[in-house]
Amino acid sequence: MTRSILKTSALGLALAIAGSMPLPLHAQGTRPATPSAPDGAFERITLTANRSRVLAVPFDIVRIAVTNPAVADAVVVNPREVLVDGKGPGTTSLIIWGNDARVQYDVAVDPGVATLEQHFKVLFPGEDIRVSVSDEAVILVGEVSSNNIVLRAGEIAAGAYAKSKVINMLGLPGGTPSQQVMLQVRFAEVNRRAVTELGATFISNQRIAARTTTQQYAGPDFSNDATSGLVFSDFLNLFVFDRQEGLGLLIKALQQNGYFQSLAEPNLIAYNGQEASFLAGGEFPVPIVQGGNTNAVTIQFKEFGIRLNFKPTIAGDIIRLRVRPEVSSLDFNNGITLQGFRVPSLTTRRAETDIELRDGQTFAVAGLLSNQTQTDGAAIPWVSKIPIIGNFFKSKADRNEQTELLVLITPRLVKPLDPDEVPALPTDSKRFLPPVDPTPRPSSGQR
Repeated sequence: MTRSILKTSALGLALAIAGSMPLPLHAQGTRPATPSAPDGAFERITLTANRSRVLAVPFDIVRIAVTNPAVADAVVVNPREVLVDGKGPGTTSLIIWGNDARVQYDVAVDPGVATLEQHFKVLFPGEDIRVSVSDEAVILVGEVSSNNIVLRAGEIAAGAYAKSKVINMLGLPGGTPSQQVMLQVRFAEVNRRAVTELGATFISNQRIAARTTTQQYAGPDFSNDATSGLVFSDFLNLFVFDRQEGLGLLIKALQQNGYFQSLAEPNLIAYNGQEASFLAGGEFPVPIVQGGNTNAVTIQFKEFGIRLNFKPTIAGDIIRLRVRPEVSSLDFNNGITLQGFRVPSLTTRRAETDIELRDGQTFAVAGLLSNQTQTDGAAIPWVSKIPIIGNFFKSKADRNEQTELLVLITPRLVKPLDPDEVPALPTDSKRFLPPVDPTPRPSSGQR
């Protein structure tokens, strides 16, 4: 009896290969493999990502192959069954060989859209949220009741498909808003500086030439020329000199206050979900020494100035922004010297934040404050410690500098103008030069 069953199975397999009869269904309910047709059409198997399926064939398996293991993988679990695992969205081919037979399948792996839609129905009952998936994107379409659901649905889809791009096209009742955002940005940088300097220098030019100074500020020098006497490179601020007695006093007392403000007002337009950038500044060259025996020097340019990167996400009438303002300037004091070239460093202040605004609302990014305080002092030993008089043998310089950056951000939903909305150009002829007559005029000698 066993032999007759084997002969029948072998006969059925031979007829199936010849295309004259279909194979019977497997006992577990899985349709056995159908050999490849002459026109190249193969049986299609649909799986869900991270799910498996047992595939049965009517012959002993000798070898299998999967063309794209990133989409699906296959393992032989017994001589006539293959376990197919869905890895990622896409389509691949599965080929199974036997001793005298070969079958091929098209394995299509779905990323599990049905599961995501079921989650949306549980989390947001009564909302119309539909999901469609392509090879590299997940698209959300439908109409929901609030901005919060639009944002939360996009976040859930992005978390479920971290490797795919999520395109959120969910709308609110009453129409779909503009999908372009114009960002009005105002940069204000305020620089306040205060400098206080104090010092004194005594000089004598009689029988004994003498001078007291801390060398923190420039003082008079004695000249070898008898007719010249003293040579003053800087009279400082207060200068007193008695020619008859040959005594003098120079006092350095200076207080400076500075105020500086620079503004930039860029306007940028970006599409929903796309990033836009702005830079108002320049580039400076940086020499880079290459390795090897040649020690060749190449030049690489670095950008500096006022920079802004932003990425808008529109959800109804709510605009979610990821903004990254940055202000950088050249700092030659902290630079380096490379082969005779002075390469400056960069003083940079930046911030990165996420904000939610409605159309026309303004958000201020502040707190980018830089404080620099420097105190330099010098004194003559022992003498400077004498009460009251010792102050004339000291010098001191205090420098305080404060820089604050303020960024004001105003997003607006915009749309292109229709032909009937385009404003007319000015036509007042008095504001323009008179038109030139292209016809050449005859000279005075011609008639």
